[in-house]
Amino acid sequence: MSFDHAALAALAESAGGNGVLPERMGIVLLEASAPRVVGTMPVEGNTQPFGLLHGGASCVLAESLGSVGASLHALQTFGGYALGTEISATHHRSARAGLVTGVATALHLGGSVATYEIVISDEAGERVCTARLTCLIRRP
Repeated sequence: MSFDHAALAALAESAGGNGVLPERMGIVLLEASAPRVVGTMPVEGNTQPFGLLHGGASCVLAESLGSVGASLHALQTFGGYALGTEISATHHRSARAGLVTGVATALHLGGSVATYEIVISDEAGERVCTARLTCLIRRP
């Protein structure tokens, strides 16, 4: 596990604490830095009526991870913050149980935009979803 503890603490302070939705979804950060963020989310409690992982839940995981990375980038670059502007997701397969793991990898860390690719996999390592998130980087 690797965390930029000082940056995460500053990020949480500037945001007034952790977000409510990621907590409700059971998202847990395992690694967090501007270039790469890793987290998990349980399938249970985040399913659609057929018992499969809800596509919207995958998007919440993807946006949560990418937003943490973009926010760390903005904070470290000039004390700024990030706002999501676009997310797209392709759902490849279903998950019925266990944890899914998302890995957000920075594709572009600029002065006004940050873009991440987020790959979500099941416990067998099979890709469940691929998402792309773009965030606007704002100065304080």
